[in-house]
Amino acid sequence: MDIQRIVLFAGLAIVSYLMVLAWNEDYNQPVETPTVQEQSADFEAPSSDDELSLPDSGEQASAPSGDLAAPGEQTARGNADVSTSDRLVTVRTDVLELKIDRVGGNLVEASLLDYDRTLDGEEPLRLLQTTENRTYFLESGMIGRDGFDSRKNGETPVYQVADPEVTLAEGKDSLQVDLTYQSNQGIDVTKRYVLERNSYEIDVRYLIDNQSDNTWQGNFTGKIIRDEAPDPTAQNSMGIRAFLGLVISSPEDPYEKFDFSDLEDTNVSRSVTNGWLAFLQHYFISAWIPPQDQAHQYQTTTRGNLNVMGFVSPATVVEPGESVETGARVYVGPKIIERLETVAPNLDRTVDFGFLFFISLPLFLFMDWIHGLVGNWGVSIILLTVVVKAVFFKLSATSYRSMARMRAVAPQLTRLKELYGDDRQRMSQEMMALYKKEKINPLGGCLPILVQMPVFIALYWVLFESVQLRHAPFMLWIQDLSQMDPYFILPILMGASMMLQMHLNPTPPDPMQAKIMKLMPIIFTVFFLWFPAGLVLYWLTNNILSIAQQWYITRKIEQEMATRKS
Repeated sequence: MDIQRIVLFAGLAIVSYLMVLAWNEDYNQPVETPTVQEQSADFEAPSSDDELSLPDSGEQASAPSGDLAAPGEQTARGNADVSTSDRLVTVRTDVLELKIDRVGGNLVEASLLDYDRTLDGEEPLRLLQTTENRTYFLESGMIGRDGFDSRKNGETPVYQVADPEVTLAEGKDSLQVDLTYQSNQGIDVTKRYVLERNSYEIDVRYLIDNQSDNTWQGNFTGKIIRDEAPDPTAQNSMGIRAFLGLVISSPEDPYEKFDFSDLEDTNVSRSVTNGWLAFLQHYFISAWIPPQDQAHQYQTTTRGNLNVMGFVSPATVVEPGESVETGARVYVGPKIIERLETVAPNLDRTVDFGFLFFISLPLFLFMDWIHGLVGNWGVSIILLTVVVKAVFFKLSATSYRSMARMRAVAPQLTRLKELYGDDRQRMSQEMMALYKKEKINPLGGCLPILVQMPVFIALYWVLFESVQLRHAPFMLWIQDLSQMDPYFILPILMGASMMLQMHLNPTPPDPMQAKIMKLMPIIFTVFFLWFPAGLVLYWLTNNILSIAQQWYITRKIEQEMATRKS
């Protein structure tokens, strides 16, 4: 009968494991982003005026200024027949590949060359793109009274460029792309993109040369345009998703978040000095950083089904015969703390480590340092676990000694149960007296888990939010520590280690408590099935170290108790 039960349970376990694998294969795989098609000039994007406020003289006069042409709109001045083949300017550095639309000079596509779209794919991740399935691009222009990008002043200009494909040359540290345009009013315009090697920061400048007889005036504006399509890099871990939406930073509130529902309910309009605005998704970000010494009007509105998030700078005035330069910086790339710290104050906060950031940040910095030595994030997690275990070694040892003494006095507890099993009050009194005599803390066994939980939660956010661990391999079948184990081997090993650890603990005198303790390994295993593999690796390593420590202490206490009896 016992053999039959063992065979039956083994068969059920195998069937359950295969069913979970099948479910994961069919229903829990990351949604593949549709293959991006090349932007077409005859793609009709929604268009309407963005009612943005101009910050001139402290006034907020409404002006139909958004006025910037969306990609694909046939509203080009100077050459209405702009074909797809010569419309886009391709710019390549060592880390970025950009596409700039000559109609308006806007940044309509950005590929991150150091990040693959999928784990096993070779196609780079496209952060900015305009397709039938997703619209996400950056606009910039001169609006206001004489702004050549204002619809009230005519149709969108078509810029000329010397070379439609520009690549950062070997041995060069920077790249400059000039788009030129001459208005009918005698204004020579150069829209300049400046990029640097190993940088995701882009300097967008306007050089305005007034060759007319009249004073020219316009306002620089930078905008993030995005629909409400899902995050293509999102990961769903136990129902938790990374924030998707707008963040505005100001001295009054350095990190104010607006999701899509917030943008639908309220249009933001405020004057901000020393700030920035950014659109966040999992691992990546696009951010406008206007000049920090001026007050800019930060605003949100809609353009059809698109969210418009941007700023308008104070007026730029160019007298006849003079030239003036204006613009802003933009960051398009991964959320890496050391990079973001150098771009703008508080921009590194977009790497959101949760409410335990004061624990998460040191953990990440230390793990990053270890990775610099060993070159493997999985090994870094293991070594981090060893260090954390060493820090809490003494506290854990105290707890394990208490549990070892409880295990040693188990026969006495059984005897008390036989004597006073029907009298719960007397039973409790005798048990507490025994615990006091043997210097046992009945709650001591919970301390290791309670102490580890803040570290566990903090590490969860580190693994979930750190782009460095995206597609980071460990060994064998674990090729992405930020994703769950595809074969659930680590969670099963973790559950087995918990079960072994439970056997080292004393059996609770309460039958109900004993049953709950037996179920805990199963419950934790089910939870850990969909946790990131890196997090499960941490818990498994911690369990193995705890088992070794607990076994040693238990054996030592049992020997002491035996010596005392003899």
